[in-house]
Amino acid sequence: MSRFFGHSSSSESETESENEIVEVQKPRQQIHTFESDEEDKRQRVVLPEREKRVEEINALVRQLKNAKKIKDVVKSNQSFEELIKSYDKCKKIIEKEGHLKHYIRAIAELENFVNELWADAAWKSSASKPNSTALTKLRQRIRKYNKDFEAEITDFKAHPESYPEEEKVAGAKESESEKSSEEESESEEGSESESEDEEPKAKPSKVKVAKDEDSDSESDWSMSDETTSDEDIDYDQGDSWKAFLKDKTTEKVSKKEKEKPRKTKEKVIVETDEETEKPKIERKLFGKDDEINPTSVLNKLNEIISSRGRKGTDRFEQLELLKELRNISRLHNVGPALDFKIIFNQMAISFDYNTRVSACMKADTFHECLRMLDEMINILVDNQNIEVNETVLDEEENVTDKTKPYKIRGCVLTMADRMHEEFIKILQQCDAHGTEYVERLKDEPKLSALIDKLQSYLEVKGSTQELCRVYLRKVENIYYKYDKDNEKKSAELVDRLCKYIYTNDSTDRLRAKAMLCHIYHNALHDRWFEARDLILMSHLQESIDNSDIPLQILYNRTMVQVGLCAFRVGNIKEAHSALLDIQVGNRAKELLAQGVMVQRNVEKTKEQEIKERQRLIPFHMHINLELIECVYLVSAMLIEIPYMSSRDFETKKRLISKQFHYQLKSSERQPVVGPPENMREHVVAASRSMKKGDWKACTEFLINEKMNAKVWGLMPQSDKVQQMLREKVKEESLRTYLFRFSSVYESISIESLAEMFELPRSFVYSVISKMIINEELMASLDEPTQTVVMHRTEPTKLQTLALQLSEKITNLMDQTERMVQIRGGEMGAFLNRNQQGQQNQQSQQSKGQGYKQQRGQRGGQQQQQQHQQQKEAHKNY
Repeated sequence: MSRFFGHSSSSESETESENEIVEVQKPRQQIHTFESDEEDKRQRVVLPEREKRVEEINALVRQLKNAKKIKDVVKSNQSFEELIKSYDKCKKIIEKEGHLKHYIRAIAELENFVNELWADAAWKSSASKPNSTALTKLRQRIRKYNKDFEAEITDFKAHPESYPEEEKVAGAKESESEKSSEEESESEEGSESESEDEEPKAKPSKVKVAKDEDSDSESDWSMSDETTSDEDIDYDQGDSWKAFLKDKTTEKVSKKEKEKPRKTKEKVIVETDEETEKPKIERKLFGKDDEINPTSVLNKLNEIISSRGRKGTDRFEQLELLKELRNISRLHNVGPALDFKIIFNQMAISFDYNTRVSACMKADTFHECLRMLDEMINILVDNQNIEVNETVLDEEENVTDKTKPYKIRGCVLTMADRMHEEFIKILQQCDAHGTEYVERLKDEPKLSALIDKLQSYLEVKGSTQELCRVYLRKVENIYYKYDKDNEKKSAELVDRLCKYIYTNDSTDRLRAKAMLCHIYHNALHDRWFEARDLILMSHLQESIDNSDIPLQILYNRTMVQVGLCAFRVGNIKEAHSALLDIQVGNRAKELLAQGVMVQRNVEKTKEQEIKERQRLIPFHMHINLELIECVYLVSAMLIEIPYMSSRDFETKKRLISKQFHYQLKSSERQPVVGPPENMREHVVAASRSMKKGDWKACTEFLINEKMNAKVWGLMPQSDKVQQMLREKVKEESLRTYLFRFSSVYESISIESLAEMFELPRSFVYSVISKMIINEELMASLDEPTQTVVMHRTEPTKLQTLALQLSEKITNLMDQTERMVQIRGGEMGAFLNRNQQGQQNQQSQQSKGQGYKQQRGQRGGQQQQQQHQQQKEAHKNY
């Protein structure tokens, strides 16, 4: 029937009221303009940032919900990706208010949906290939993503009623006609509509969600009985145009009836979750009538542990079950041994929670493990009848019988080692220059206190090998720390622990590690002779190449510390030789495991990169690389400059330090040499001054405010180091001056040299005597006059230049010979070409003469034969 008739059936009015797209003719112009103005005002509403983001997430949550209804995994995966991107834009809102609750509900329900599909074998067999592939990807991604929201998801499972499906946006524009009509009806009806809305909240339905979803479509078609028809509405004859308007009363009732089952459906999910979430664990553990005793608790513990390590095992659920089991065991007082075993397995599962090797524990989990380790040690200290050892067999284990001594299979020391490894991982993952690193570093005293407590327990009941392990762990925690106040006490402690390891260790690795830590600690506190004697007696330098990489890293760190110690005490040559292997090749960062080097033309696999990052040393244990390089270059300068000055007349000079010469040559290539800016330029400028014998300028370049802040201030007792460096610069400048200008002087007074370099006369006398004895300086000392008499045995400048010229000519000839060989032929053949040509001509001439002789002989024989034939013919005639 046509719509324009005044009387129409109820079914037709219902269908027409649901069609929102139909345009209605409005005869009066005034009403039309009034409604269009309202629509324009609604369109001009500008949403705030928060409401805009929330509305965007609401739309994506609806889209995800629709995809889950039809089990479209591909669409669910796409919606999940868009949802993550949209949520990343809400960082400012999250920082102020926390995570959005409807978002937490959405990702938690998505994970449950994926797990249900994964367990549904019938759906897997009938699913299409894109859906099955998308399910695998979505499962891996949602499990990994939801780890960052574990606390919120746990709270949602406990209190789902406080997590709505969508968050209402206040003052937002509602584009759908259903929402606009619902708001109009609420404003018109007032308190009646509010009471109708509250009714479904007070009486939630217990029907399943799937049935409610199916009943929505049926309720849409059965609305004709509840709606009003056009016959029930009386219009004034004067306002007959109202008959042609869209009936809003039918929309009000129909939309409300549609919304009622949806609200009750949300309530169903909340109530069922509240009733069944908490009793789940209790029903899994023990029933109402079950007897709880040590045997039943042990059986339940074994049942929980049996699923550990299997594919698809929920580790979080295992931890929750063990927590509940421990609470039950405490209530029923099952004994300390069983309590210890539960805590031990709880820690083991906590370590297994991170599947990736490079991933570290979260801070909360780490603190929980520290607390559990403390409880385990306290149980062992308080109950001396408990024996915990890895050698205990499963048949010998006893945790329930109080009449016999308790025996448990396990090792607390291994757990302490694992905690130390996790602590190193946590520090590796943190930003070394941020506040988080400092916060995590505060856990080190707690870990050290637990190791001390474990050490005191093992000294009573532990084996010798376990004592060696815990002593080494103690040494590793203190060997790199500079103890200025209690230096003697720390030295005695390290010495006692390391000597016990030297005597009782059955493995060479622990002994070698303890030796390196002992040497490092001695060198750090400037005990040079003790460190040198230990490293010479250990012979580690002979076998370190065959050791594992962590031990090689510790060896490199120890050698660097020994070199720095030698420099601080004034042994320059020993410092140079100790730091030489580390500085060659510019690989100090990689050799000391203080960073990953990126080398050209060297490709590394992901496994190699992961292993290199796992071996990195935490930042607070680093040795300053600039300090190492500066000490090496200064040591090379003090050795190399006097040597270069003593060998000026030699053309081929032996290089002691290639890196130092490289710095000198690079500075010489510069057209303009300005004031030094960085550490290397300061050392190069000091070297130039030392070449001239100007020790004051050399000292100013090495010891100034910049160098103190970057280098010398990092050393303990920096004042003594700077004083030592001044004395060494004076000494080497004196030797350089004598080498360089010995040909200028016939004799020079010792007193004038002492005044020039501000050194004691006795010290100058001893330096010159050593140079004469070692045949470095051709001179003699005149005792009465206190002068140095020079012997002119060195070549003059002209002789030196002649030697250099002859050397260059020889080099040029060598290069010419090589070029000729490359182009074909040897140089000797090229030089003797004329002789070979003459020989060839002589051989050709001799060959020609022989041919002529042979030809003449053949001609003579023919003539004789003809002559005889003529004679015989004449006789016959």
